[in-house]
Amino acid sequence: MLLAVAALAQPSWEPKASADILEALKKTGAPSVSVVIVQDGAVAFSKAFGKADLASNRAAEPGTRYAVGSISKQFTVAAILLLQEEGRLFLDDKVAKFFPDLKQANQITIRQLLSHTAGYEDFAPQDYLIPEWTHPTTSAEVLGKWAKKPLNFDPGTRWQYSNTGYVLAGSIVEKASGKPLVAFLREKILDPLGMASAGDCNDRSAVDATAYTRFALGPPRPVGREARGWYDGAGELCMAAPDLAKWDLAFLQHKILSPSSYEQFTREVPLQNGDVTHYALGLSVRDFRGMPMLSHGGEVSGFLALDQMFPTRNGAVIILSNEDGVNLNEPLADQLAQLVFLPGQPAESAADTARVRAFLEDLRRGKIQADQLTENARTYFTPEALQDIRTSLAGLGALKSVTRSNEALRGGMTYRGYRAQFTKKTVGLSVYVTADGKFEQFMVLESL
Repeated sequence: MLLAVAALAQPSWEPKASADILEALKKTGAPSVSVVIVQDGAVAFSKAFGKADLASNRAAEPGTRYAVGSISKQFTVAAILLLQEEGRLFLDDKVAKFFPDLKQANQITIRQLLSHTAGYEDFAPQDYLIPEWTHPTTSAEVLGKWAKKPLNFDPGTRWQYSNTGYVLAGSIVEKASGKPLVAFLREKILDPLGMASAGDCNDRSAVDATAYTRFALGPPRPVGREARGWYDGAGELCMAAPDLAKWDLAFLQHKILSPSSYEQFTREVPLQNGDVTHYALGLSVRDFRGMPMLSHGGEVSGFLALDQMFPTRNGAVIILSNEDGVNLNEPLADQLAQLVFLPGQPAESAADTARVRAFLEDLRRGKIQADQLTENARTYFTPEALQDIRTSLAGLGALKSVTRSNEALRGGMTYRGYRAQFTKKTVGLSVYVTADGKFEQFMVLESL
């Protein structure tokens, strides 16, 4: 099955998108990015900017291959689900069915591996190339060292990102299928979708981008890449951005996998106590300013990648870059998603969001800045209200982020909804701002 990827006529937002990307490269100094935007079920934008290799002045092109890092985890999940459809394994099988000698293998399920709730310690938390990774290894050696250690927590009780779990998942694919992981993926997914550039990063190509890093705000510096055998099911794939778009289109249009498999793929996996994880199988499950979003980033030495899919828009934003150590992909992807999928909604103001965050932090301490409130709003924050707010938020851990989900006009004021993510829970914020900038409403809400 070859999935056609049709191109739309140049969209009205294309000049602004190109300008935003060029500005992002200029501000960050990153060598290059390759960007694909899918809109209404077709590729609407596919361009590369900057240099794939600085020394030779080789320009980045849409066909340039980049390492996609942990975006590879989606393909490992798809392989597991295909094998489940064939009855060769099941998500709730215990690891012991395939690798009985690993730590607590009779207590950990494949689903827990894929949702980062198994407890195996991550062998690769570093964001730079450590000496050990420059020497070839095998999945068996990685598992022998890291998956026989005591677990970081009891299976299902916590969420903690673990490349170790995905190396194990890739090894399970190989045992169940009788084929190397990439060979299985090529047969079942990559070739049927026409993803000709996709493959093992260790199989180098003349169209590969060169890997770069940076130190603080310094210039791009060439950097080595991980040796063979380190990432396998966790992050082994390289590909050009348009080929990753073929995967996104197949995913959004429910090709390759059965409806049941897609439901399991995208369903958030909760902890045993019911706490949310915002993670399904190889995918973060969140929203972007009110739009459901399935996403995953990727990072290996010298490369950053981001893949955001928006099911209600039948769309996606893909950004691949050949420099690590720079905060480029997420801010740019958010900017492009806003431009393409929410053209009528004003862009989020960093100053407005910072002010909301500061007010929320004050509320956690049981305090308010009365001069920021209208007379009506002051009546809402009674001593009882402040006490309840302070007490109920106290156990949620650190405030990790505040992001605007939507904005509208109502009653002569600007309404803004926000999601405030704490370590243990995410809550909603319902805020009305008057024309003179005061809060007429600032409510903290339970959020599912």
